[in-house]
Amino acid sequence: MKKLVYTLGLIVGLSTLGLAQEHSANDGHNHGAAQTPSAAPTSLADIKMDKLTHDYGNIKQGDNGECVFKFTNSGKEPLVITSCMGSCGCTVPQCPTAPILPGKSGEIKVKYDTNRAGGIYKTVTVNSNAKSGVTTLTIKGNVEAKPVETPFPENKTSQGAPVEKKG
Repeated sequence: MKKLVYTLGLIVGLSTLGLAQEHSANDGHNHGAAQTPSAAPTSLADIKMDKLTHDYGNIKQGDNGECVFKFTNSGKEPLVITSCMGSCGCTVPQCPTAPILPGKSGEIKVKYDTNRAGGIYKTVTVNSNAKSGVTTLTIKGNVEAKPVETPFPENKTSQGAPVEKKG
């Protein structure tokens, strides 16, 4: 019996709460207008990359894994790169921190750890205020493993034939 009373009380309470909120939303005041965010102004900065992909081709393990992506601010206001992030710890980008003025150029340097043998397909995500949005750069190629070098066996000096002990 107590469960029935509590359940009915809960239903009545929730119904009253729902009607009260519905009524306050239609009370003639414009509650929603203050809460609706205005559209953010579109940036006039834009980034134009010279290339979106760098192909290392076949490189040897331990070789220089650095490459450069050049870009120009083709917009009408300063371009600010807020972050550059590699897809894993083996891909480390270095982006300019100062704003790039309209018509000016900059570079994004990427270093790949070539001590890891095998195929390369990694990305760098560049976040900026460019109207084109997020830019994704790609590096690809193949790191060929160094041949395993076995040291030449040492030449031990001969002690001669073992001597038989007489007892």
